[in-house]
Amino acid sequence: MLNKHLPVMFSEVLQQLAIKKDGIYLDCTFGRGGHSCGILAQLGASGRLLAIDRDIAAVQSEDARLLREDSRFKLEHCAFSALAGLAQREGCFGHVDGILMDLGVSSPQLDSAERGFSFLRDGPLDMRMDDTSGVSAREWLADVEEKELVRVLFEYGEERFAKRIAKAIVETRLASPITDTRQLAALIADAVPFIDKYKHPATRSFQAIRIEINKELDELKEVLKQSIPVLKPGGRVVVISFHSLEDRIVKRFIRSEAGAKFDPGKLPIKEVDIARGALIKIGKALKAGKTELAENPRARSAVMRIAERVAV
Repeated sequence: MLNKHLPVMFSEVLQQLAIKKDGIYLDCTFGRGGHSCGILAQLGASGRLLAIDRDIAAVQSEDARLLREDSRFKLEHCAFSALAGLAQREGCFGHVDGILMDLGVSSPQLDSAERGFSFLRDGPLDMRMDDTSGVSAREWLADVEEKELVRVLFEYGEERFAKRIAKAIVETRLASPITDTRQLAALIADAVPFIDKYKHPATRSFQAIRIEINKELDELKEVLKQSIPVLKPGGRVVVISFHSLEDRIVKRFIRSEAGAKFDPGKLPIKEVDIARGALIKIGKALKAGKTELAENPRARSAVMRIAERVAV
């Protein structure tokens, strides 16, 4: 491993990808490179690993530099929605043996105050996965209409006090701009009437704003759709989600693509009329084991789902 940090559900990822020595694999969330290292360790000389990350800091990290010394490895700076295009450019579209998506915010992003992801550290309100482009959280909060802010907080954060928080934000920004994480977290805490002793009152709102800023759910839906034609028959997609909105999208996608589809107007139904699903669901959703949970509390919300491209 490049460092002592083991990514969430590390051994389960390697097991469920069913890695072949000469296979081609895609790591859609390079992060610190933990999963990529594990995949490379199981590949033979003719195997290949393509990795992507939306965060330029991850792409330019020392971990990435070291892995680039391996000729079997290539890392690109791009979002999920560029997956199919990358596979086509690399000549592996329809030939990929496994795709991994470890969703959510990485530890380096949370630990870096200047990225603005965490309300536990005082820093500028940014929250962009790719801080080289797009609108920051500070800019978005300065202009968003109250009604739209309520929608984002309620839908993406499942925040029951969305109206109270949105009203407080709009009223505050009339007097002075909201520019840093501690300021926003304190504002939210004051607006919430009941405090959950197990969760900071700003948790859901920060999640919601981050999802909106980065269009995370739209990107997830797009990469799931692209994953099917990118995979070869028998190839697997492994997805680790960290909150219910992501997991719901993954679960529904697999269920939708795994079912047999037919036109009930055509009776009697013949085998030739049945359109088989593109995927096969592999087992039940997996969660981190007790040992990992004791060492890494972040793993408590992780849910892994696996599907396999139908052989033709």
